[in-house]
Amino acid sequence: MPSVFTRIIKGELPAYKVAEDEQNMAILDINPLVKGHVLVFPKKEVDYIFDLSDAEYHSLMAFSKQVALRLKANVPCKRIGISVIGLEVPHVHVHLIPISSVDDMNFSRTKMTLNKELAEQLIQAFDNEN
Repeated sequence: MPSVFTRIIKGELPAYKVAEDEQNMAILDINPLVKGHVLVFPKKEVDYIFDLSDAEYHSLMAFSKQVALRLKANVPCKRIGISVIGLEVPHVHVHLIPISSVDDMNFSRTKMTLNKELAEQLIQAFDNEN
């Protein structure tokens, strides 16, 4: 059964896409920890990050860096935190989270709900940089 990310890549499920290249995609998390929480994943469905080939891993990390730099330019924060947990969805994904404190990366706290207006503002900000 395809992962939720594979279904998004194929256009079977909606998502707020902020960036894409030939190998990777970045979308807004629909249940973000903070405003601007982005998920980055390879288009190839692989469950565990260390099962990616070296080339795939480097591509994902380089793409994540590009997205993180754009995110930092568009969302007020001290840094962009990065996390790879890999338990909730069987498809490699990187969390990029605008942070001003360590607590902003606390995955056990209550998540926000991404509203359409905020999502569109963030996507517009990304689009304006291209």
